Amino acid sequence: MTGKLYCFGESGNAYKAALTFDLVGIPWEPVFVDFFKGEARSPAFRKINVMGEVPVFVADDGEVMTQSGVMQLWAVEQTGKLGGKTPAEAREVMRWLLWDNHKMSSQIGTLRFVQNFLAPEHRSADVIKWIAGRVRVAYKTLEQHLEGRDWLVGDGPTIADLACSSYLYYPEPFGFDRDEWPAVAHWLDNIAALPGWRHPYDMMQRAFPTAKEE
Repeated sequence: MTGKLYCFGESGNAYKAALTFDLVGIPWEPVFVDFFKGEARSPAFRKINVMGEVPVFVADDGEVMTQSGVMQLWAVEQTGKLGGKTPAEAREVMRWLLWDNHKMSSQIGTLRFVQNFLAPEHRSADVIKWIAGRVRVAYKTLEQHLEGRDWLVGDGPTIADLACSSYLYYPEPFGFDRDEWPAVAHWLDNIAALPGWRHPYDMMQRAFPTAKEE
C-alpha cells in the first residue's frame, strides 16, 4: 500500500520527508496543499493537523504523522536505513535534526518566504537583514563541520543529511552561494548523487509553477 504525503513543492520540510521516503524505499503519493492560499489553516485541514502545517503523512495503516523529523525517524524505524550505524551515531543524527529544526531550516524557510513569496509591500529590509545574519551563522556552522567530511554523521548518508540540506537545493534567492561554501557544496553533490535522489520540484506540485529559476 501507499502512504499519502500532504505537501507542496516549495516546502523544504515536506521535501525532507519525501526524499527520505524515496531513498529508503517507502511508497508514497503527494497530496497537494495550497498553502499560500490558506488551505493548511482551514478548519478541514486542522482536523488532520491541528498545528495547521505541512507536511502531514498518512501511513498505509492509517497512522497520521506531522513534523518532518517524526516522519524521517519513522522511516528509519520501518527500514533500518539512514539512521546511523551505532547508537552513538543515532544520537548524533538526532543532534543534527534538532539543530536543523532550530538553527537552519527554520531560519532559511523564513528568509526564503519573506524574500520570495511575501507580497513586496510587506517585505521589511530590517527583518531580512536580521534573519540573513542568523542564516549565515548556520552556513558557517555547517561549513566548519563538513570540512574534510563527506557526510554529517559517520561514513555514509543519514536522515541528518537530508534534513539539513533540504532548503539548499531550491533555486529562489535566500543568501546561499555554493561558491562561498565549498565543503557544503561538496556535501550537496554527494547527496544529489545518491541513487533515487530527486529535486523537490520534480517530486511535488508547486504552488508557484512560474517562480523564478536561478
